[in-house]
Amino acid sequence: MAETIHVVAAIIERNGRVFCAQRGCGALAGGWEFPGGKVEPGETAESALRREVREELGCKLSTMWYLDTVDYDYPDFHLHMDCYVATLAEGEEPQSLEHRDTRWMGRDDLMSVEWLPADRGLVMGLGVAWEEIFSVAHL
Repeated sequence: MAETIHVVAAIIERNGRVFCAQRGCGALAGGWEFPGGKVEPGETAESALRREVREELGCKLSTMWYLDTVDYDYPDFHLHMDCYVATLAEGEEPQSLEHRDTRWMGRDDLMSVEWLPADRGLVMGLGVAWEEIFSVAHL
């Protein structure tokens, strides 16, 4: 049985766009994803996501709510990814500290890049339910 890796991802929304990042290294380099990373032992998913965004993007999150969990089998491991919709804390601006490229993308831009396999279904779901997911009631 393949090792399960528990990760978190932030779908950061601002002004009708979401923040997307292109992996810079590793086996999945070049693929696009939502920022985040591994949940360390003893961490909650929420605290791991806040830490990862600080480390990868040099900024802090404000509002954050759980959207979905994605389970995906890569050839060498099983990915268990908790996904959260989030907003940046006031005055915060993400920086590309670990990624090859970053972009703010609107609904119509999402399919213009090559998403990592585990993220594809999530991205398709965002496209279908954009208004519901990013409604003012949630954010």
